Amino acid sequence: MTSSCLTHLACTSCGVRHEADRLQNVCLSCGKPLGAQYDLARAGATLTPDSLRARGHSLWRYAEVLPVRDAGHRVSLGEGGTPLLRCDRLAAEVGLDELHIKDEGLNPTASFKARGMAVAVSRARELGATRLAVPSAGNAAGALAAYAARAGLEAFIFMPEDTPRANVVECRQYGARVTLIRGLITDCGAEIARRKAAEGWFDMATLKEPYRLEGKKTLGYELAEQLGWSLPDVILYPTGGGTGLVGMWRAFDEMEAMGWIGSGRPRMFTVQAEGCAPMVRAFHAGETRAAEFPNARTRASGLRVPKAIGDFLILRALRDSGGGALAVSDEAMIAATGEVGSSTGIFPAPEGAACLAALRRLVSEGVVRRGERTVIFNTGSGLKYLECFDAAE
Repeated sequence: MTSSCLTHLACTSCGVRHEADRLQNVCLSCGKPLGAQYDLARAGATLTPDSLRARGHSLWRYAEVLPVRDAGHRVSLGEGGTPLLRCDRLAAEVGLDELHIKDEGLNPTASFKARGMAVAVSRARELGATRLAVPSAGNAAGALAAYAARAGLEAFIFMPEDTPRANVVECRQYGARVTLIRGLITDCGAEIARRKAAEGWFDMATLKEPYRLEGKKTLGYELAEQLGWSLPDVILYPTGGGTGLVGMWRAFDEMEAMGWIGSGRPRMFTVQAEGCAPMVRAFHAGETRAAEFPNARTRASGLRVPKAIGDFLILRALRDSGGGALAVSDEAMIAATGEVGSSTGIFPAPEGAACLAALRRLVSEGVVRRGERTVIFNTGSGLKYLECFDAAE
């Protein structure tokens, strides 16, 4: 059986090395996110494009570059292996020759958050955690609740009180203890920070533990595999906390180190809501960090993240790739949801649909050219956002 080639954790900012085999949150030196490090030479001895053909389709097929050492601790609901769908009619409407949508709404709990929580909950259980807490705008909460239930662990969920009802209901049905907070996801995180030591909670917030990122990086591995071990020219990714974008960027580096791909990279574009666009503002101001966005508002709850701990990693990936950052209105993303649905049969979350609205602008401005192979990431199912469409009708 394949096993993890994890060696240690390293701070993504200051580089300080940390022990991997005990529960860790952020860097003990500077407070920034930790990243898992692997012996990629050893991993590449058994993890190869050829070996993958005989493995199952869940994300655990990449076990050598995932952090769980004992396969008995893997907690799975069948996450990963989502389709990359070529969308020729939509491409023609936008003005492209080739457009794909990676549909993460087909994951367990109907969003890409299942990837991160599958790996993070598995590793937390392996390292002895029993009580897990997360601040969430919705989908991460549902994923933590589901995987904690699967693992036999307790889940404590803190969400803004205006979180979509589907997210609240699913968390309660999974047996999680749900607290609704008057405020934003940052307020939920502050409540966990105040109480976690006394309550014995392990904090599972975005990039405040190392392993949700490892689950998300499998997006990059799958994308390359589905495109025949090549990468697209352009990727558009809806960005709240940013782990999907940062995770893919890590995956590309790992695959290059193992000799699977070359040094070329897609241009990465982050898409945010006009009412909550800290990365867009920081990118265009030339900043390396993103200040908290004031009075954050958007109907796309997954984009309502006014301050991301991994801001510097997101901005670095955008600039290193030659990409960019765009914000779109709520009205544009809701309209784009119907455009995606009617031309592809995918009912995207507003966050995913926002990428179509952004892509139209990039094509019209000549930033993305007709012949560039482009991929949009739809991060969840529109079925979890029905209130958005009630409000739009």
